[in-house]
Amino acid sequence: MNRELLLSICGPLREALTRVRYDIDAIVDLLGVDAHAALGRHEPVPARRATADGGDLGQLVRLFLLGDPCPAAAVATALAPLGLDAAVAAGLLSRDGDTVRAELDLRPLDLGSGTRWALSDLDGSLHPRPTADDHVIGVGQASMSLLRGTPTRPVGTVLDVGTGCGIQALRAADYADKITVTDINPRALTLTAATAALNGLDFEILEGSWFEPVAGRQFDQVVANPPFVVGEARVTHSYRDSGLDLDGASELMISTATDHLVPGGTAAMLASWLHVEGQDWRQRVASWLPAHGVDAWIVQRDVADPALYVGTWLRDGGADPRDPATAARADAWLDRLAEADVAGVGFGFVYLRRTDQPSDVLCEDLRHGFDDPLGDEALAYFERVAWLREHDVRTARFAVRPETALERVYLPGEDGWNQVVARVHRGNGPQWQHEVDDLAAALLAGMRADGLPLEELVTLLAFAHDEDEESLSATAVPLVHSLVRHGLIEPV
Repeated sequence: MNRELLLSICGPLREALTRVRYDIDAIVDLLGVDAHAALGRHEPVPARRATADGGDLGQLVRLFLLGDPCPAAAVATALAPLGLDAAVAAGLLSRDGDTVRAELDLRPLDLGSGTRWALSDLDGSLHPRPTADDHVIGVGQASMSLLRGTPTRPVGTVLDVGTGCGIQALRAADYADKITVTDINPRALTLTAATAALNGLDFEILEGSWFEPVAGRQFDQVVANPPFVVGEARVTHSYRDSGLDLDGASELMISTATDHLVPGGTAAMLASWLHVEGQDWRQRVASWLPAHGVDAWIVQRDVADPALYVGTWLRDGGADPRDPATAARADAWLDRLAEADVAGVGFGFVYLRRTDQPSDVLCEDLRHGFDDPLGDEALAYFERVAWLREHDVRTARFAVRPETALERVYLPGEDGWNQVVARVHRGNGPQWQHEVDDLAAALLAGMRADGLPLEELVTLLAFAHDEDEESLSATAVPLVHSLVRHGLIEPV
């Protein structure tokens, strides 16, 4: 792929896409909600029917979103002022007589600030095709998860490590002054450059492995959806395979990202880690971080058993499970995981902030469903950690946040309804829950903006319930720390 030729067509291509209104709203209007949803499930027929009389927009939907062969004359009209010969020379299209086909995936996105367009390689979701070693993946579930999970406060500089087709950098353009991207795959950097040009943006684009292209440099924010697949130390597809053994890619990213942050800078990354028999996964991940200089919030969103994990990623690479070669690869992969006593593979978000304090690391499960994105929550979490580091909770006053509720769960028993558990539940954000006993519930009931400091509340509670004050305080302090961390209560 010739980068200069591809960049040369981005101006007229942008003009065509703008004229035709190749954007999410116009496409949904054309297809209808049901056909658009079917297309999202890789079911092309309803969308194909809806675009039959769709004019120029319908032609581009068929060309780029359905991957259909299209009449050259109709495509030429839809892409004007971009000429077909230039589009073919640049690798955007291929031509066979009077028929043209898309050779790249070109789709509109709304990342929160209006229409953007992204270029990537075609996948096999609608038309079977082999996945090349240097395949550049488009907007997948993982990249969308990271988009939703990345803080978007205004910053000066952002580094996108392993940029792929540049989706994270595209979003960062809405909140950062300067974006730097790195990737080891030259094809990925070409498509990222074209994506930037297509949207009228300018990225600093550097080729190289991991952080090597930015050695010695620091940024306000680092984002990364790296090749974190856990497996053998080999590279089959560069967008997912790191060449490092097992979860070595995640260890590398987590252990070194803070070196490339300015003081107070943050990182948001996706990662995978092993669940090893007889080991706590939280200790494994925490061991990758230094003892000083970083606040870390590691959120596990899913755990897959080895067989499911291997099968999923083999299918992702286009492998046919009926092929003996695929079976042999699966066997070797599972053998490597078995050698390492792997019981499962965890996946989730990693949030880091550079500090000048002893490290504070929290690894926790968040596998329940919730809708709120985690980006803003991560920044709020770090602010709460900083407050706890700087204050003695015993002398502070607290209030229960309005989103926090006390729930009591009852089950039927021989004597009627018996209380099984009480918990406080946060109704927004990650919707944390903490089990509490009656004394803890009473403590929370006494927390209000015009109320008493914690140590005085404990004194009253101990007196009212004939409890040992010192013992009650020893229980209350860590409980308050946890509830502040999770945003169920807040200092006044």
